[in-house]
Amino acid sequence: MTPTENDSSSSCIKGKGKAKHPEPSERTPLLLHHSDAAPSPSQPRVVHDEDVDLESSSDARRRLLSKLTFVFLVSLSSCILIFLLLALLAYSYAARLSDVSPEDILENALVIQGPYQVSVLDVTADGGTRIQVRARAGINAGSIMGVDTDGDEGTFYDMWKSFGRWGVKILDRVTVDVSTTQIFSQRQALLATLDSPPFELPLTANPPYDDSWLSPLSLTLFVVPTQNASDINQFVHDSWHLGAASVHASIPSVIISGGSTDKGGWRQILKLQRSSIQTQLSMKLPPIPGLPTPGKDVPLPSISQLITLQSFGVESEAKDVTVHALATVVNPVPPIINLTAPSLPFIISLPSENHSLVPMVLVHTDPFMLTHPNITLTISGSVLPLPPHHSAPISAFISRFLSLEPNPVSVACPLFPSFALDMEFPAPSSKPQILRNVTIHDMKIKPNSASTGFLASGSVFARIVLPKGMDLTLDVTRVFPDVLVFDGEAHELPTLLLPQQKDEEELPDPLPERAFGHIRPEDWLEATSVQVDAEGEGSIFAVTADMVDVPLEVLPGRQKQFSNFISKVVFGTHGALAGLQGTTDVGVHILGLPFRDHDDTATGMDLLGLPFRGSVRIGMKDLLV
Repeated sequence: MTPTENDSSSSCIKGKGKAKHPEPSERTPLLLHHSDAAPSPSQPRVVHDEDVDLESSSDARRRLLSKLTFVFLVSLSSCILIFLLLALLAYSYAARLSDVSPEDILENALVIQGPYQVSVLDVTADGGTRIQVRARAGINAGSIMGVDTDGDEGTFYDMWKSFGRWGVKILDRVTVDVSTTQIFSQRQALLATLDSPPFELPLTANPPYDDSWLSPLSLTLFVVPTQNASDINQFVHDSWHLGAASVHASIPSVIISGGSTDKGGWRQILKLQRSSIQTQLSMKLPPIPGLPTPGKDVPLPSISQLITLQSFGVESEAKDVTVHALATVVNPVPPIINLTAPSLPFIISLPSENHSLVPMVLVHTDPFMLTHPNITLTISGSVLPLPPHHSAPISAFISRFLSLEPNPVSVACPLFPSFALDMEFPAPSSKPQILRNVTIHDMKIKPNSASTGFLASGSVFARIVLPKGMDLTLDVTRVFPDVLVFDGEAHELPTLLLPQQKDEEELPDPLPERAFGHIRPEDWLEATSVQVDAEGEGSIFAVTADMVDVPLEVLPGRQKQFSNFISKVVFGTHGALAGLQGTTDVGVHILGLPFRDHDDTATGMDLLGLPFRGSVRIGMKDLLV
């Protein structure tokens, strides 16, 4: 082959494929010329290669775009289909929820265990009470939505229920916002209103048979009871006779939102609202130890049957009289409720002659907890400043107390001014003897020149012994005795007449046996007192009052008994023993007791009708005839 053929052959080869650089040899220059390194644009083979590359790239892009469009359309269709399916599922669940009534939720879905602790946080000036309630609660959403695992209803329906359970699990909990709730009795009397902040309740679609799925719930309620005491009293009586406390709750609006109260997100878009909810609540009254079983024909026990006064005491301070007591109260609350109450104030009042109430003592309880079967209350306080001319209620109280009779009192809480409990202050277990060792020193008897009677003179002596626990400081300033004189020791009087029941000139009817004389001064007798050491009792005071020429009247029809007594005095070796029996009014100043008159100056009080019994020996030298 000639060199020319070789060249043409090489040219033909180059035109059919990619140009290849010649193999380097020892004759190849190290630096190529520009014309050698880059082919000339005029070369037709180079233009042909570029067209082929552009066509291939364009086809690839078209194929890629077609594939991406297909994938997008398939994805979009899938998303739309899934969205439609989810929307249909959500609509089906929403349709189920829209048919759920509040009664279904309360009876079949809402599960509450407790309350196991109730704490009174504070009481406001307007009578409201803020209470913290602790319990365990949850909502069985599967039962009201029909997505629980009970029963086998086909593959599609089981899948539908599975999606529902999955949705409940994702939602996890709901927030409940309840408007102001009104509580009515069965007679439609408003008893109280309740307000609460929004609170959370956990959800479950398929709860276990035990209560392990319930979550702790701490709820703060603001309760404002009605100020109509008669409605409360009627409700208590109705509940006792029915054996259960039944109320009607009216809730204007309830909004249930998905998710927690303190977290936003898509869950809170889900809302369910119900309006004008009416429901009935009832709780059977538990048996109360020591009290009869509630029933239609069983009378309601009085408040006094629920309260036992264990101890009671008063003490004089420099500026007031303090009161302290220990009482137990029957606990009617079920043992599952643990209630903690703060200090509560109470005003104790006594009835007056015109049937009004006179506030006497302001006390408060120490904070206490509910214990079973009884609650122990530690009570302390002080006597209130008493208005002028109101010693009669105190005197009546003391007289009944000394006669072993219970005293009516009224107990009211200033935080709930419309409520007052009428109860009885218990009588002591044994009859106290306030006036002891009553006698008349140096007694002289002489005829009354102005009448047919006699006149008595002497120094009246007695000890005032206060009951144990009454550590008062007294200053006895005057006494007004009303005495029957007996031949020999006097017997005990019948039931003591209260001061408002006793006329000034009234004598016992019938007259006591062996009584012959009656001593009653025309005015108060000045007295002095000295405190002496107490021996296992309350405060003790020695009282002395001089009487001069006080009338001694012979009782009607007892002239013979009087003559017999005078004979004993005249002819007896040691004279004769005269029994003394009666009552006396005592005017005292009590240290710290803030009695005030109309000029707002401190004054004393009169204790009326204190009973006493004593004796005095009268000899011949004591008769001035």
